[in-house]
Parts: sequence; structure tokens; C-alpha cells
Amino acid sequence: MIDLFNCKPNILVVGDLMLDNYIYGDCNRISPEAPVPVFRITNEDNRLGGACNVANNLLALGANVSLCGFIGDDYDGKFLFSMLEKLQIDARFVKVVQQYRTIKKTRLLAQNQQVMRVDKECEDVYFDFSKLLNDLESSIKEFDSVILSDYAKGALPFGFTQGLIRLANKHNIPILCDPKGLDYSKYANATIITPNKKEAQNATNIKIDSKDSLFQAGFKLKNDLNLTYSIITLSEDGMAIFGDEMIEIPTLAREVFDVTGAGDSVIAGLAFGLSCGLDIDKSARLANAAAAVVVSKVGSATAKLSEIMNYNPDLSYIDDFSLIENLKKDGKKIVFTNGCFDILHRGHVTYLQQAKSFGDILVIGLNSDSSIKRIKGSDRPINNQDDRLFLLKNLSCVDFVIIFDEDTPYDLINKIKPDVLVKGGDYRDKEVIGSDIVPELRIVDFVKNKSTTNIINQIKENK
Repeated sequence: MIDLFNCKPNILVVGDLMLDNYIYGDCNRISPEAPVPVFRITNEDNRLGGACNVANNLLALGANVSLCGFIGDDYDGKFLFSMLEKLQIDARFVKVVQQYRTIKKTRLLAQNQQVMRVDKECEDVYFDFSKLLNDLESSIKEFDSVILSDYAKGALPFGFTQGLIRLANKHNIPILCDPKGLDYSKYANATIITPNKKEAQNATNIKIDSKDSLFQAGFKLKNDLNLTYSIITLSEDGMAIFGDEMIEIPTLAREVFDVTGAGDSVIAGLAFGLSCGLDIDKSARLANAAAAVVVSKVGSATAKLSEIMNYNPDLSYIDDFSLIENLKKDGKKIVFTNGCFDILHRGHVTYLQQAKSFGDILVIGLNSDSSIKRIKGSDRPINNQDDRLFLLKNLSCVDFVIIFDEDTPYDLINKIKPDVLVKGGDYRDKEVIGSDIVPELRIVDFVKNKSTTNIINQIKENK
């Protein structure tokens, strides 16, 4: 099992560097000067945008990030560079170009609704890309993967892009491209490209309106460009991976507040997963969950691993103990209870719902089959541990289920060190195992006449 929380890959992001400026306010009246709304500013915020946002997403996941691109010798460029320094993003490949205006996108939001965007950018870029490519060639072996974040603002012209792809391929380094434009030939021979549905339609001239057309477009990109994989993101329909076959991954998004930067989070999640040794399927599922977290926030946002796993704990290749520990570091209150949960019934669910109400994250210690046989006899459990685990994990109030084989959960409690320990009403005025470790003990009364034993007896009586 790969412990992503202790994985610190070195990832290079190359692309268009931008500053995202958010101005918050309200529009409650019409100007007396012209028939336009008056926007009254209440707050302002600056964030990393473009390729810088990809770098910021990688940073949130725990990667060591290097950034490559150019900025202007102006106030916005200096401000952007200071943000990179503060975040400890390696900016040695960020070049200052004279007579170039740093790209800045200003968004005006009233009641969290974007009402206007104002862009400041430079049409022409005069830059020696060959020198930059030479600089990267001498350092390329430092990186576990490379991301090309293309916003079609001039940072990734054809020759430079192809030079980077050849360089990465020469050293067997995965290179992932978030493409723009109609001509994708500059991304040929890359490892992965990640267009959205509209971009893929434009690049392939295939209207994607069915599973068949999605199949055709995805494999056309993969085969025409000689890619290892193509991935098409499908907004509310998730994403599709095209390798040896087409694999569809459904969306995880519950609420969508702002789709800004969703593509950045996808390619960051993919690169991070692949760099840590996950396969393409697991990396894509990680990326899909990251996008779901990001679109639930307003503006250019990032997703930490703990947020991603809390959003979708079913990413079973993540070590549960590492995740729980990181959730604790994020200030989440961990609740623990344990039991056999052999035949899941109303009493169990009511008990678990109340247990969850005592904190943020509910962890269940589940007795293994062998431990139940030692405690309850050879005719138990009725349902095996895999079935019991499956049912519990699919309850909305349950975040983690960890099977233990000992007669008591003491060692498991000691390893997790939860904030709250919950036991049933039959433990009132009794010594509770683990109460010497956990600062808070809660006793929950059972629902009357609702128990596994009663259910088994009823079944026997009705035979």
C-alpha cells in the first residue's frame, strides 16, 4: 500500500504564469451616469492562476514543485514572484521578460456570482526558448514528472513543447499536457493529454454525444498523437480514460460553486498519483476526487489530500491510519467505536448516527471473523467480515472501517488515539477498554428490542 501522505515527488510545471485577482462586492443599484449596475467593493483577494495554480494544487497534495515560464518586469510580476517565494515553489526557471505584461485576470463577484472578468495580458512574446530548453535539459533528471499547462498565451510554442516532450521521453519521465487550441500536434508523443469535452470535440472534429462518439474521439487523440493515454474530462459526467480500453469514471461532485481551475486540479492529481507509483486508474480516481473538492469552492482553489480522502474515503489504496492522522492535524474530531455488526439493523444505524454526532470523523473498529468466533462461538458470524465491512462503509455516517483480529480493540484505539470513544448502553457504570487512552467517553443507549441476537432468535422461531 502506498502512503501518499509521505510521498514527496519532484514535479516540474511549465506553462503560462498568471495572477488571479478576485474582487468581491455587491450590486444593489443602477448608476445615475449610465444604465449599468454599480459594483461596490467589499473585499479583494489575489491567487495563483494558470500554470501557477497547477503548481499550487501540487503543493497542496504534498509535492515539491518547480515552475517554469515568464513574467513581466512590472508590479504584478513582482507580486506574483513574491507569492511563489512565500509558498516555497522553486522559481529558478521563471524568467523576467522586458516589455512583457504579466497576465492578470480580474474577476468581479457579487454574492459569490461572477458578474465580469477583466483580463490584462500581452499579445506578443519575444523570448529565447532554446536557452530555456538548455537550462531544463541540465536539470530534467531531478523530476519525477512534468506538466505542460497550456493556456494559449505564448509560453508553449510548438518547437519548445516538442523539445520538452523529447527531453522527458529520453529520460523516461511522464509528461502530461493540459492542451489548448485546435492543433494538438505540438503534444504528439506525450504521456497523457487531458482536454475537456468541448476541447476534444474541437480537436477531433467529432461531436461527443454518445458513448460511441466518446470512444472514437478519445482513441483518435491517443492514436493520432501517439500518446500512452488520452483522458477526456466530462464535467458532471466525470472523465474517460483511453489506454488499452475506454474506462469511464463517474463524477464525485456533490455541489458545484465554481468550475474555475478544475482542469488544473485534474492534471495535478494525475501527475502526483503517477509520480508516487499509482497506476493510471488510481491516479485518475485521485484526480477526479480532487476536482470534486475544488469545484465545491469559490475561485481558483486547491484540494489537500485529507480533503480528498474525506470527500471520498473509498480510495482504498490509501493507508487509513495516515489519513486519520492527517485529518486530526486538520483539526477534525475523531470518534471511535467498535463491534461485530453482524446483521446490520435499525439499532446499529441509530447508534452509529448518534456516535457520528459527537465529532467530525467516525471510525469503526470491526471484529474479524476469527475474533467473533472466539467471543461468540463457532456459529457466528452470520455475515463474513468482507460483507460486514461493505455494508458499514456504505452508511453515510461512517467514514472509516478498520478490521481488527484481537479480542479487544485496545491496540487499535492506541494506534488511532481518537478524541471520543463511544460504547453502547450495556457499558454504563462498567470499565470501558481504551478509556485510559481517549480523553472523552460517550455512552449511547441501544434501541429497545433491536439486536442481532433477537433477529437470529426470531428466524429460529419462524423455521
